[in-house]
Amino acid sequence: MELRKDYILDRYVLVSSARGKRPFEFKKEEVKAEKKECFFCPKNESLTPPEIGRLGTAKKWNIRWFANKFAAVEPKGEAVIRTDNTFFTFSAGYGYHEIIVETNDHKKQLADLSIKQIREVLSVYSNRIEELSKKQNIHYVCVFKNHGKDAGTSLVHSHSQVVAYNKIPTQVSEKVRAAKNYNYCPYCSILNIEKGSFRRCFENNNFVAFTPYASRFHYEVWIFPKQHIKKLSEFSNDQLLDLAEIMKKILRKLKKISDSYNMEVFYSPDNENLHFHIEISPRMAIYGGFEILSGDVINSVSPEEAAEFYRGELKVSKNH
Repeated sequence: MELRKDYILDRYVLVSSARGKRPFEFKKEEVKAEKKECFFCPKNESLTPPEIGRLGTAKKWNIRWFANKFAAVEPKGEAVIRTDNTFFTFSAGYGYHEIIVETNDHKKQLADLSIKQIREVLSVYSNRIEELSKKQNIHYVCVFKNHGKDAGTSLVHSHSQVVAYNKIPTQVSEKVRAAKNYNYCPYCSILNIEKGSFRRCFENNNFVAFTPYASRFHYEVWIFPKQHIKKLSEFSNDQLLDLAEIMKKILRKLKKISDSYNMEVFYSPDNENLHFHIEISPRMAIYGGFEILSGDVINSVSPEEAAEFYRGELKVSKNH
């Protein structure tokens, strides 16, 4: 049992393997796919908002993207955030919310795509970040993927989401602010340490994947480029291929234990120096009262054990 602090953020985790041995009376229910018409499948394009773009041909698409029909934000109203009466800070829910359908094959998830196909998905991520960043009043473009019921997705067909809005996300701001406490990039030093640690998962010419020292989620894993690169648009095609290769290895491992996960893309805001990275957060445990009260997390799977799983040195059952 150990209390650990995040590398640079003021965020703590209790690593407690004993918590994973608790008797658990409530079994995780298997989710059965409902046989309904899929909005994201080919020939159903008319069921989505107008297409913004696609990869493929006019007759057949490989990836397509469009506005989210049930958007969390929209480009309407007052975008400037202001405070009234000391305590009440607000603006319109201003921004753009898009869906990226990652494949035309309903039966395939991101883990099932080829490395080249995953690279194409990453290239679309880059395109949406760059294009939406040009829009007035947009300060950050959040690119993320919710996979599985426990990660918040409602449709099975493999897709990612993009939310461009009128503020820099709190977690991004905290990372930027914390990194400024060093006269060098702390993440460059961290990845160089972790690629030689027991938390190392995978490595290739351009990227390192490791389970973070103070992991908040069971089997949480981060992917960093070895070079200090700030944005997805700065990667070459070969570098994106290396990123896709490591992503596929991680996602194939997670598929074996049939778990939901969230995947988040972190890039540097303009005029800042944040090291680009991707975080993948499996959603095996539910936060309880301690987490809500303290803001700290109890993780019953140590990052060292999680790294063993990714490296193939430890078998994990679907029931965990």
